[in-house]
Amino acid sequence: MKLPVIAFRNIGRNSRRSLLSGAAIAVATLVIVFMFSAIEGIKVDVARNIHTYVSGHIRIRNQEYERYEKLNPLHLGIPDYRTVVSKLERGDDTRLALPRIRFFTAVYQEEANYRGVGIGLDFERELDLRRAQTDAFRLDASRLDAFAEAWDLPFHAGELPRSGEKEILMSKGLAEEIGVEIGDKVTLFTKTAFMGMQAWTFRVTGIILFSIHSMNSRFFLAPLDSTQRFLKMDQAGDSVTEILVFMENTRDLESAASRIGGNLRGVTAESLSVKSWRSIGTFHALVTMMETVYNIIAFVFFLLGTTVIVNTTMMVIYERMKEIGTIAAMGMTGGEIVVLFFLEALFIAVAAGLAGTLAGIGLVLPLSLSGIDFGAAMEGVDMGISSVIYPILNLRSTVFVFLYSVVVAALASFLPTIKAARVEPVEALRTV
Repeated sequence: MKLPVIAFRNIGRNSRRSLLSGAAIAVATLVIVFMFSAIEGIKVDVARNIHTYVSGHIRIRNQEYERYEKLNPLHLGIPDYRTVVSKLERGDDTRLALPRIRFFTAVYQEEANYRGVGIGLDFERELDLRRAQTDAFRLDASRLDAFAEAWDLPFHAGELPRSGEKEILMSKGLAEEIGVEIGDKVTLFTKTAFMGMQAWTFRVTGIILFSIHSMNSRFFLAPLDSTQRFLKMDQAGDSVTEILVFMENTRDLESAASRIGGNLRGVTAESLSVKSWRSIGTFHALVTMMETVYNIIAFVFFLLGTTVIVNTTMMVIYERMKEIGTIAAMGMTGGEIVVLFFLEALFIAVAAGLAGTLAGIGLVLPLSLSGIDFGAAMEGVDMGISSVIYPILNLRSTVFVFLYSVVVAALASFLPTIKAARVEPVEALRTV
């Protein structure tokens, strides 16, 4: 009789023993498939948030701006930004360049002041980015609906501010803290590009909810041209604080940033800082570190699963000593005994690894649509991670987890099977 047939029969003879060995592999595989999917979702989420809210693929600023960023240095802007944007968009690999103004302000309402962070932007150009990214862009949607889709806003209500008007979109948390609704007016008080103080009254045309929890308590959005006049940056060389560049090819952004920096020399009198998003802040390094930690945890889970398999296999050997002695006495060689036990472990590993992988896929797929809400856990945490994370099933990592679980489980059977093969038939037959 062939060894694979005997191995199959041995597995079925003691289903409890086989299920115990397989359960360890299946649970470890399920957990690691889910963990890899979760970390992939976090990586994509953080990258999207950074691209949308912070840096694009490449961010351009005044060379001195970052040194004094916390002091709201609006005088350190990019002058004549339209010329810079035009120069950027003539590049073969540039999809779009988005000028923005980021500034700090006090929000005055009913004799109370609240801290606010404003972003002045060109809403139509922001929508152009979404149109360039997808063919499914809703052309029939309202301007605010389209913008919410472009910026991935979980909630929005009202209307998009009009260009040139004193109108803003306010984050839901800030609106609730201040106690304003759509249509109400608030007064913004801030420092201008000429170091003077300026106060304007804006009408709240819409309430929005950012996917990043920390942005919902302070941020608001305003039209770029209105923001320039408010901060007197139209008089300071028609400047903005930053330009976000989105590229067609994102494989080598460091080289692209270097190339763009070279092309912009001499376009303005100011020295410009041109950096890829991976070089800005600690977000990318944080995700890389998290991925490493998850890989270590995954390895530990496999070690635990392997330990259980080795332990149960060794126990099985002691329970089956008479059987081993019998088959050895009947002429089965030590090598054949090793192969027999290896095949048993391999068959169990394949079945359990497949079951664990399919269970992991079955867990991830619905969560990839509904998401996992970490809203309460993310409260007060500024990590650039959305409150709702959507796991992403990665085919490569899923296949790797399955193959790894099978290989490790199968190889783990060698030590006890070699020990079994060395037992003398007479000694094995005497075992009680």
